[in-house]
Amino acid sequence: MNTIMEPDTRTPEELPGVVTRLFKGVVYSEADEKVWQSLLALASQVRDYVAVLGLDLILDESEGYAFLKSREDPDVTLPRLIPRRQLTFDVSLLLALLRARMLEFDTNSSETRLIMTEQEIADMVSVFLPESSNEARIVDKLGANIKKVVELGFLRKLRGETGTYEVARILKAYVDAQWLEEFDARLADYRRSLTGQKPAASTETEDA
Repeated sequence: MNTIMEPDTRTPEELPGVVTRLFKGVVYSEADEKVWQSLLALASQVRDYVAVLGLDLILDESEGYAFLKSREDPDVTLPRLIPRRQLTFDVSLLLALLRARMLEFDTNSSETRLIMTEQEIADMVSVFLPESSNEARIVDKLGANIKKVVELGFLRKLRGETGTYEVARILKAYVDAQWLEEFDARLADYRRSLTGQKPAASTETEDA
């Protein structure tokens, strides 16, 4: 008599911990090596697990990061578990410039870590800033925008190096090709806002 084998429905012990860690934010291979190895082994189970909640697992093994992203839900049948933040034009501009800088860096350098000082970021942004005699105000505003990008997880302060940041490679996943294609339109909106004209709606991004 043949015995019918029941499918193995046991939940790996590491699965709840991996999913919980993903809900807390981005998992990086370097910073969370143990969780990262468990995630690679359980990727298919994690995808099935979070899909029930209307989420997708975004896993880039070559870049070394993973995060959860809300699925498109035009009928709003599920509550949004991953918060979406409204971005100002200044922050949107900074993200676009950092993404363009990373694209240039990847094309021309064999290094994997893009490191920029606050002065380099300021020089990059200054081309698009209005002429103003109030330089202190511009510096303060740029500092606030950099702080916001750090909070979003797209810039990371380097320990022991004041005013120096690593541009997080996860930026490539959030500021994608379509976002870059709209870069000229975003700059046009930004320039209109500087001249007092009404800009288009500000952009959004999910937390990194």
